[in-house]
Amino acid sequence: MRLALTLLAFSLTSLLFAGEPSAFGAGDLDSDNPYGLTEAEKKILHNKNALKQTKRKLNSNKTEIESLRERVDGLQSVLEAVALKSQKNRVNLDTVNKARTNDSTSTQERLKSLEMQIAVNNENIVQLKTALEELSKLMDEQSATYVTQEEHKALVDDVNAFKVLVAGELKSRAKKSAKKSSGDLATQAKRHYDKKAYAKAINDYKELVNRKYKPAYSHFMIGQSYFATKDYGQAIAHYKESASRYKKASYMPTLMLRTGYAMQKTGDNANAKKFYRAVVAKYPNSTEAAKAEKFLAKL
Repeated sequence: MRLALTLLAFSLTSLLFAGEPSAFGAGDLDSDNPYGLTEAEKKILHNKNALKQTKRKLNSNKTEIESLRERVDGLQSVLEAVALKSQKNRVNLDTVNKARTNDSTSTQERLKSLEMQIAVNNENIVQLKTALEELSKLMDEQSATYVTQEEHKALVDDVNAFKVLVAGELKSRAKKSAKKSSGDLATQAKRHYDKKAYAKAINDYKELVNRKYKPAYSHFMIGQSYFATKDYGQAIAHYKESASRYKKASYMPTLMLRTGYAMQKTGDNANAKKFYRAVVAKYPNSTEAAKAEKFLAKL
Protein backbone atom coordinates (compact mmCIF):
# COMPACT_ATOMS: atom_id res chain seq x y z
CA MET A 1 0.00 0.00 0.00
CA ARG A 2 2.80 2.40 0.94
CA LEU A 3 4.59 1.60 -2.34
CA ALA A 4 1.42 2.40 -4.32
CA LEU A 5 1.03 5.78 -2.60
CA THR A 6 4.70 6.60 -3.27
CA LEU A 7 4.32 5.77 -6.98
CA LEU A 8 1.14 7.89 -7.17
CA ALA A 9 2.87 10.94 -5.66
CA PHE A 10 5.85 10.48 -8.00
CA SER A 11 3.51 10.29 -11.03
CA LEU A 12 1.67 13.48 -10.05
CA THR A 13 4.96 15.34 -9.57
CA SER A 14 6.24 14.14 -12.96
CA LEU A 15 2.98 15.20 -14.60
CA LEU A 16 3.30 18.67 -13.07
CA PHE A 17 6.79 19.38 -14.30
CA ALA A 18 6.34 17.59 -17.60
CA GLY A 19 3.51 20.00 -18.37
CA GLU A 20 5.47 23.10 -17.38
CA PRO A 21 6.67 24.09 -20.88
CA SER A 22 3.06 24.36 -22.07
CA ALA A 23 1.84 25.90 -18.81
CA PHE A 24 4.54 28.57 -18.63
CA GLY A 25 4.61 30.66 -21.78
CA ALA A 26 5.69 34.13 -20.70
CA GLY A 27 8.29 36.38 -22.32
CA ASP A 28 7.76 35.27 -25.94
CA LEU A 29 7.97 38.40 -28.15
CA ASP A 30 6.91 36.38 -31.24
CA SER A 31 3.65 35.26 -29.64
CA ASP A 32 0.36 36.74 -30.92
CA ASN A 33 -0.52 37.73 -27.34
CA PRO A 34 2.76 37.85 -25.39
CA TYR A 35 2.75 38.22 -21.63
CA GLY A 36 5.36 38.17 -18.93
CA LEU A 37 7.50 40.83 -20.69
CA THR A 38 10.03 43.09 -18.99
CA GLU A 39 9.56 46.87 -19.27
CA ALA A 40 12.30 47.08 -21.92
CA GLU A 41 10.73 44.19 -23.90
CA LYS A 42 7.32 45.89 -23.72
CA LYS A 43 8.77 49.11 -25.15
CA ILE A 44 10.62 47.22 -27.89
CA LEU A 45 7.42 45.29 -28.74
CA HIS A 46 5.50 48.60 -28.83
CA ASN A 47 8.03 50.09 -31.26
CA LYS A 48 7.99 46.94 -33.40
CA ASN A 49 4.19 47.20 -33.64
CA ALA A 50 4.51 50.93 -34.50
CA LEU A 51 6.91 50.04 -37.35
CA LYS A 52 4.49 47.41 -38.66
CA GLN A 53 1.60 49.88 -38.57
CA THR A 54 3.73 52.52 -40.34
CA LYS A 55 4.66 50.02 -43.09
CA ARG A 56 1.00 49.03 -43.53
CA LYS A 57 -0.01 52.70 -43.68
CA LEU A 58 2.78 53.41 -46.19
CA ASN A 59 1.61 50.58 -48.50
CA SER A 60 -2.04 51.63 -48.09
CA ASN A 61 -1.26 55.26 -48.94
CA LYS A 62 0.77 54.24 -51.99
CA THR A 63 -2.08 52.08 -53.28
CA GLU A 64 -4.66 54.82 -52.67
CA ILE A 65 -2.58 57.47 -54.45
CA GLU A 66 -1.98 55.17 -57.45
CA SER A 67 -5.74 54.54 -57.64
CA LEU A 68 -6.48 58.27 -57.50
CA ARG A 69 -3.90 58.95 -60.21
CA GLU A 70 -5.51 56.37 -62.48
CA ARG A 71 -8.93 57.97 -61.92
CA VAL A 72 -7.52 61.43 -62.70
CA ASP A 73 -5.88 60.15 -65.89
CA GLY A 74 -9.18 58.55 -66.95
CA LEU A 75 -11.16 61.72 -66.30
CA GLN A 76 -8.60 63.81 -68.16
CA SER A 77 -8.94 61.52 -71.18
CA VAL A 78 -12.73 61.85 -71.09
CA LEU A 79 -12.43 65.63 -70.74
CA GLU A 80 -10.13 65.84 -73.75
CA ALA A 81 -12.52 63.70 -75.82
CA VAL A 82 -15.52 65.87 -74.89
CA ALA A 83 -13.58 69.07 -75.65
CA LEU A 84 -12.57 67.67 -79.04
CA LYS A 85 -16.16 66.72 -79.82
CA SER A 86 -17.34 70.20 -78.82
CA GLN A 87 -14.79 71.76 -81.14
CA LYS A 88 -15.98 69.60 -84.03
CA ASN A 89 -19.55 70.67 -83.32
CA ARG A 90 -18.53 74.31 -83.50
CA VAL A 91 -16.90 73.67 -86.88
CA ASN A 92 -20.05 71.94 -88.07
CA LEU A 93 -22.09 74.89 -86.85
CA ASP A 94 -20.02 77.30 -88.90
CA THR A 95 -20.43 75.08 -91.98
CA VAL A 96 -24.18 74.95 -91.49
CA ASN A 97 -24.40 78.71 -91.14
CA LYS A 98 -22.67 79.14 -94.52
CA ALA A 99 -25.00 76.67 -96.26
CA ARG A 100 -28.34 77.59 -94.63
CA THR A 101 -29.55 79.63 -97.66
CA ASN A 102 -30.58 76.40 -99.42
CA ASP A 103 -32.88 75.11 -96.73
CA SER A 104 -33.62 77.57 -93.91
CA THR A 105 -36.06 75.29 -92.05
CA SER A 106 -33.72 72.28 -92.00
CA THR A 107 -30.78 74.50 -91.05
CA GLN A 108 -32.60 75.99 -88.08
CA GLU A 109 -33.38 72.54 -86.73
CA ARG A 110 -29.78 71.42 -87.13
CA LEU A 111 -28.60 74.62 -85.47
CA LYS A 112 -30.85 74.00 -82.50
CA SER A 113 -29.64 70.39 -82.27
CA LEU A 114 -26.02 71.44 -82.41
CA GLU A 115 -26.53 74.20 -79.87
CA MET A 116 -28.20 71.76 -77.51
CA GLN A 117 -25.33 69.30 -77.97
CA ILE A 118 -22.81 72.06 -77.29
CA ALA A 119 -24.69 73.03 -74.13
CA VAL A 120 -24.67 69.42 -72.96
CA ASN A 121 -20.96 69.13 -73.71
CA ASN A 122 -20.24 72.33 -71.80
CA GLU A 123 -22.18 71.01 -68.81
CA ASN A 124 -20.22 67.75 -68.95
CA ILE A 125 -16.98 69.71 -69.01
CA VAL A 126 -18.01 71.64 -65.90
CA GLN A 127 -18.90 68.41 -64.10
CA LEU A 128 -15.62 66.81 -65.08
CA LYS A 129 -13.68 69.83 -63.85
CA THR A 130 -15.53 69.65 -60.54
CA ALA A 131 -14.68 65.95 -60.23
CA LEU A 132 -11.03 66.69 -60.99
CA GLU A 133 -10.95 69.35 -58.27
CA GLU A 134 -12.40 66.90 -55.75
CA LEU A 135 -9.84 64.25 -56.71
CA SER A 136 -7.06 66.82 -56.37
CA LYS A 137 -8.26 67.58 -52.84
CA LEU A 138 -8.22 63.85 -52.02
CA MET A 139 -4.69 63.55 -53.37
CA ASP A 140 -3.62 66.54 -51.26
CA GLU A 141 -5.12 64.89 -48.17
CA GLN A 142 -3.35 61.61 -48.94
CA SER A 143 -0.09 63.46 -49.49
CA ALA A 144 -0.46 65.12 -46.09
CA THR A 145 -0.49 61.70 -44.35
CA TYR A 146 1.93 59.96 -46.73
CA VAL A 147 4.98 58.57 -44.97
CA THR A 148 8.11 59.02 -47.08
CA GLN A 149 11.03 56.63 -47.10
CA GLU A 150 13.09 59.29 -45.28
CA GLU A 151 10.49 59.53 -42.49
CA HIS A 152 10.34 55.75 -42.21
CA LYS A 153 14.13 55.57 -41.95
CA ALA A 154 14.05 58.25 -39.25
CA LEU A 155 11.57 56.17 -37.24
CA VAL A 156 13.79 53.09 -37.54
CA ASP A 157 16.78 55.16 -36.39
CA ASP A 158 14.77 56.36 -33.37
CA VAL A 159 13.93 52.77 -32.43
CA ASN A 160 17.58 51.74 -32.67
CA ALA A 161 18.61 54.74 -30.59
CA PHE A 162 16.05 53.75 -27.97
CA LYS A 163 17.53 50.24 -27.81
CA VAL A 164 20.97 51.74 -27.18
CA LEU A 165 19.49 53.98 -24.48
CA VAL A 166 17.83 51.02 -22.73
CA ALA A 167 21.05 49.02 -22.85
CA GLY A 168 22.96 51.96 -21.38
CA GLU A 169 20.40 52.36 -18.60
CA LEU A 170 20.66 48.68 -17.70
CA LYS A 171 24.44 48.91 -17.58
CA SER A 172 24.21 52.02 -15.42
CA ARG A 173 21.91 50.28 -12.96
CA ALA A 174 24.25 47.30 -12.85
CA LYS A 175 27.19 49.57 -11.98
CA LYS A 176 25.22 51.26 -9.21
CA SER A 177 24.19 47.94 -7.71
CA ALA A 178 27.75 46.61 -7.94
CA LYS A 179 28.80 49.00 -5.18
CA LYS A 180 27.13 46.72 -2.62
CA SER A 181 28.15 43.20 -1.74
CA SER A 182 25.72 40.46 -2.79
CA GLY A 183 24.77 39.79 0.82
CA ASP A 184 24.03 43.48 1.49
CA LEU A 185 22.11 43.74 -1.77
CA ALA A 186 20.00 40.69 -0.82
CA THR A 187 19.20 42.32 2.55
CA GLN A 188 18.26 45.55 0.80
CA ALA A 189 16.07 43.69 -1.70
CA LYS A 190 14.16 41.92 1.10
CA ARG A 191 13.73 45.23 2.93
CA HIS A 192 12.25 46.79 -0.23
CA TYR A 193 9.90 43.83 -0.65
CA ASP A 194 8.72 43.99 2.96
CA LYS A 195 8.02 47.73 2.56
CA LYS A 196 6.04 46.97 -0.65
CA ALA A 197 8.56 48.90 -2.75
CA TYR A 198 8.20 46.16 -5.36
CA ALA A 199 9.86 47.97 -8.28
CA LYS A 200 13.05 48.49 -6.25
CA ALA A 201 12.90 44.92 -4.97
CA ILE A 202 12.64 43.60 -8.53
CA ASN A 203 15.69 45.62 -9.64
CA ASP A 204 17.74 44.37 -6.70
CA TYR A 205 16.79 40.71 -7.18
CA LYS A 206 17.48 40.94 -10.93
CA GLU A 207 20.96 42.22 -10.14
CA LEU A 208 21.42 39.27 -7.79
CA VAL A 209 20.39 36.94 -10.63
CA ASN A 210 23.01 38.60 -12.86
CA ARG A 211 25.57 37.96 -10.15
CA LYS A 212 24.35 34.32 -9.88
CA TYR A 213 23.70 34.87 -6.18
CA LYS A 214 20.95 32.44 -5.07
CA PRO A 215 19.30 32.64 -8.50
CA ALA A 216 16.45 30.24 -7.68
CA TYR A 217 15.36 32.25 -4.63
CA SER A 218 15.94 35.57 -6.45
CA HIS A 219 13.67 34.49 -9.30
CA PHE A 220 11.08 33.37 -6.72
CA MET A 221 11.14 36.80 -5.05
CA ILE A 222 10.90 38.55 -8.41
CA GLY A 223 7.84 36.41 -9.08
CA GLN A 224 6.45 37.33 -5.65
CA SER A 225 6.93 41.03 -6.40
CA TYR A 226 5.17 40.78 -9.76
CA PHE A 227 2.41 38.72 -8.14
CA ALA A 228 1.89 41.45 -5.53
CA THR A 229 1.47 44.03 -8.32
CA LYS A 230 -0.94 41.66 -10.16
CA ASP A 231 1.43 41.33 -13.15
CA TYR A 232 0.58 37.63 -13.31
CA GLY A 233 2.29 36.92 -16.64
CA GLN A 234 5.68 38.04 -15.32
CA ALA A 235 5.06 36.25 -12.04
CA ILE A 236 4.47 32.94 -13.88
CA ALA A 237 7.67 33.39 -15.89
CA HIS A 238 9.88 33.87 -12.81
CA TYR A 239 8.12 31.16 -10.78
CA LYS A 240 8.89 28.78 -13.64
CA GLU A 241 12.55 29.86 -13.73
CA SER A 242 12.86 29.40 -9.96
CA ALA A 243 11.28 25.92 -10.06
CA SER A 244 13.55 24.83 -12.91
CA ARG A 245 16.63 25.77 -10.84
CA TYR A 246 15.66 24.20 -7.49
CA LYS A 247 12.59 21.96 -7.24
CA LYS A 248 13.18 21.02 -3.58
CA ALA A 249 13.09 24.57 -2.18
CA SER A 250 11.11 25.13 1.01
CA TYR A 251 8.98 27.75 -0.72
CA MET A 252 7.77 25.32 -3.44
CA PRO A 253 4.24 24.94 -1.97
CA THR A 254 3.78 28.74 -2.15
CA LEU A 255 5.34 28.88 -5.61
CA MET A 256 3.05 26.17 -7.00
CA LEU A 257 -0.08 27.59 -5.35
CA ARG A 258 0.58 31.10 -6.63
CA THR A 259 1.46 29.79 -10.08
CA GLY A 260 -1.95 28.13 -10.23
CA TYR A 261 -3.66 31.30 -8.98
CA ALA A 262 -1.79 33.46 -11.52
CA MET A 263 -2.81 31.11 -14.34
CA GLN A 264 -6.41 31.24 -13.15
CA LYS A 265 -6.26 35.04 -13.27
CA THR A 266 -4.92 34.97 -16.84
CA GLY A 267 -7.76 32.66 -17.90
CA ASP A 268 -5.73 29.44 -18.08
CA ASN A 269 -8.04 27.42 -15.81
CA ALA A 270 -6.93 24.04 -17.14
CA ASN A 271 -3.32 24.52 -16.04
CA ALA A 272 -4.43 26.27 -12.86
CA LYS A 273 -6.28 23.08 -11.86
CA LYS A 274 -3.14 21.03 -12.53
CA PHE A 275 -1.09 23.12 -10.14
CA TYR A 276 -3.79 23.17 -7.45
CA ARG A 277 -4.08 19.36 -7.62
CA ALA A 278 -0.30 18.97 -7.52
CA VAL A 279 -0.10 21.10 -4.35
CA VAL A 280 -2.78 18.94 -2.68
CA ALA A 281 -1.06 15.72 -3.76
CA LYS A 282 2.51 16.69 -2.90
CA TYR A 283 1.91 18.79 0.24
CA PRO A 284 -1.38 17.37 1.65
CA ASN A 285 -0.94 18.70 5.19
CA SER A 286 0.14 22.23 4.26
CA THR A 287 -1.88 25.44 4.48
CA GLU A 288 -1.24 25.84 0.74
CA ALA A 289 -3.00 22.53 0.09
CA ALA A 290 -6.06 23.73 2.03
CA LYS A 291 -6.16 26.92 -0.05
CA ALA A 292 -5.69 24.92 -3.25
CA GLU A 293 -8.71 22.75 -2.41
CA LYS A 294 -10.85 25.88 -1.91
CA PHE A 295 -9.72 27.26 -5.25
CA LEU A 296 -10.48 23.94 -6.97
CA ALA A 297 -13.96 23.90 -5.49
CA LYS A 298 -14.71 27.25 -7.13
CA LEU A 299 -13.42 26.31 -10.59
